[in-house]
Amino acid sequence: MVKQNLLEKTGAAVDGFCTWLDRFGELSYDHQSFFAGPVGRRAKALYYSTPLLGTVAVAPMIFLEAFVPTGRKMFWKPQRFPIADAHYAMGFAFLAAFYGKDEYYRRAVHFLEVLLETRCGDQYGWGYPFDWETRTGTMKAGTPLVTTVPYVYEAFAQVYAIDKDEKWRNVMRSIAEHALSSYRDLETQPGAASCAYSPEPDAPNAVVNASAYRAFLLTKAGIELRDERYLTTAKRNLNFVLGSQNQDGSWYYSTDGGRDFVDHFHTCFVLKALAKIEQLTGSATCRAAIERGVNYYVRNLFDEDGLPLPFSKAPRLTVYRRELYDYAECINVAVLLYGRFPQLDNILDHVLEDLFARWHKQDGSFRSRELMLGWDNVPMHRWAQAQLFRSLCFLLSQQLTSRTTSQHRATHELAVPSIN
Repeated sequence: MVKQNLLEKTGAAVDGFCTWLDRFGELSYDHQSFFAGPVGRRAKALYYSTPLLGTVAVAPMIFLEAFVPTGRKMFWKPQRFPIADAHYAMGFAFLAAFYGKDEYYRRAVHFLEVLLETRCGDQYGWGYPFDWETRTGTMKAGTPLVTTVPYVYEAFAQVYAIDKDEKWRNVMRSIAEHALSSYRDLETQPGAASCAYSPEPDAPNAVVNASAYRAFLLTKAGIELRDERYLTTAKRNLNFVLGSQNQDGSWYYSTDGGRDFVDHFHTCFVLKALAKIEQLTGSATCRAAIERGVNYYVRNLFDEDGLPLPFSKAPRLTVYRRELYDYAECINVAVLLYGRFPQLDNILDHVLEDLFARWHKQDGSFRSRELMLGWDNVPMHRWAQAQLFRSLCFLLSQQLTSRTTSQHRATHELAVPSIN
């Protein structure tokens, strides 16, 4: 069990965060704000096409990111992020399910209603609200992303589990159909296929976490909505993810040969997906991959103090020491797998202690990054205030439910009279 004092701090942090969110609002700047506007996008595009000149072009933004994080205000504007709204919906749904308070349920429903308003046109898909410059060109704002859509499905599924409102289930079905039909598969070997990052014809097809996300979504939808089509496609994507695991247990970001870095939160994305699929199906192959993956994860993506490292194999020079996103996803993975890996359980305690000691701000929000000098204190919903809120709510719901069950069982056992 997580230490009692850490659970108390978690509960207090969640309460404080809710107050902060009410006051701050639901729009924010973002990690990508430096490169979301026309100036930043042109500089980033030049970096991809002509690295030497591009390095000079992006240097001012990188400098500001490292030393003057508030400088992102000069390049873009605060926005609403669907992936953050989905995480907030899930966080409040966890609180509503455990505490039974209408206020939490209403907050969860509010974010679902916002998501219905911000979907990509007629599709039940969601992506970024800004034009995103990538190695293959500009991904326009409002392009659905398979790395966002599964979180939205989970959010609707969680609220449906509370109120059984059929309108949420209908949305779940529409999301699943979008996930099944809008993203092309590329067969990598018999019975295995990678999934495209977006529905765009030139979207990358070799990103491992993208296939992991879709495998989870379609597995969950296939079981909940009783549709074998989803399960068939999910299995092919899952086989690609399992086949992409390296001998040491790690996963590269991509299998395209050009992005063979290993970082913290993308590793967590893959582990999360496998853990959830294992919970749904009891898959022994998932279990084996998780065991190898966790072994690599705890040995290579934490320092000697048990705190998250951004990379075990970095793609480039980084301008920060630690990332809030890594803390959020570490908590998610550790809670999902709690009790199975003692070293990971111990890491969870260290991460929580450091989170509350150094990252938690007086206003109720959290620092975004620990820089080489100082901190990035700009609160960004997508990076990763929302993810952390959801992970802390998940921790509370799982740990408190476990303790309540244990206490009830102990009380029941004491109440049973002896038959001797």
